[in-house]
Amino acid sequence: MQNVVIETNQDVVDEVERTKWKRTLHTLARDWRLYVLLIPMLAFIFCFKYLPIKGLITGFRWGNDNDLVYNSQWCGLYWFNQIFIGSSSNIFWRSFRNTFINSMYGLIIGFPIPIILALLFSEVKVSWYRSVVQVCAYLPHFVSLTVVTTIISLWCEGTITAGGGTGSGGWIYNMCKTFGWLQGASGETLQESILSYPRYFRPIYQISGVWQDAGYNSIVYFAAILAISPTNYEAARIDGASKLQQIRYITFPGMAPTLTIMLIMRIGQILNVGYEQIILLVGDYSNAWETADVVSTFVYRMSGQSAGAAGAEVIQQLGIVADLFNSILAMFLVLGANAISRRVSSTSLF
Repeated sequence: MQNVVIETNQDVVDEVERTKWKRTLHTLARDWRLYVLLIPMLAFIFCFKYLPIKGLITGFRWGNDNDLVYNSQWCGLYWFNQIFIGSSSNIFWRSFRNTFINSMYGLIIGFPIPIILALLFSEVKVSWYRSVVQVCAYLPHFVSLTVVTTIISLWCEGTITAGGGTGSGGWIYNMCKTFGWLQGASGETLQESILSYPRYFRPIYQISGVWQDAGYNSIVYFAAILAISPTNYEAARIDGASKLQQIRYITFPGMAPTLTIMLIMRIGQILNVGYEQIILLVGDYSNAWETADVVSTFVYRMSGQSAGAAGAEVIQQLGIVADLFNSILAMFLVLGANAISRRVSSTSLF
């Protein structure tokens, strides 16, 4: 009897294996519209994520005026040596340190605020009022980055001189001036923009990032809260649980899978600080690069200097190897965070 059962199970397995491709083709034919929608996304990923990979070869070759990818000689890890301990090491390690510091500030400050916003939105029972507040919180995300940085720059601007007259600066500048935070070495009040002070760039950058993206990022957490069954809260209220206890024992456990996935993705972005907002904020204030320069701006400036400059290929290769090193570290951060999450909980990206 046992042999018959084993043979039957084996026949079922063989049949499943034999008809695997037939079933796959049937699924594709049945849901072909959904797969057609994937084509633009796959084309985008292939063109902008995989094709540029061939350019990484230049980080392992000597520069010349010919085709740098295929016709130059291999140089091994020479360019990595240049950014780690060579002539460009000081600038690179400064940018790497600033990248990590700015990202950690963003993780510590920027990650909890959307969660708090989502909790506050979920407690608003008047639907029209909640909708208005949510729209106001989401709106900064859809404003152009150029407009946002221009507004912040005007707020931080020092004493303005125009048409032969002198006007007061932005309200952030005036606030810092009132508290005496803009005193020079000899005690006089400095007139430059606050963004020209390296010590003020990080707070301004983090606050502007939270203001622009916190409301939009709260959408995911708000959806996770809405997915929790209301009966859990009713049972907790019957048992005498306070609002904080309901959040601690019902809301947070219900949001745990979403929080874990979003945290892993955020950790993967720790070393990926965009250069657009930083360059727009810094502008011509060269002093601010002391705390504003990150790996992406380092790569951008290396690429910008390579246009028509002497030793153009050398500068470009330094940017390439710096970006490659940054990407490899980010990949290991994602893998590590995912492995830890899989060990301590049942939630992980893969």
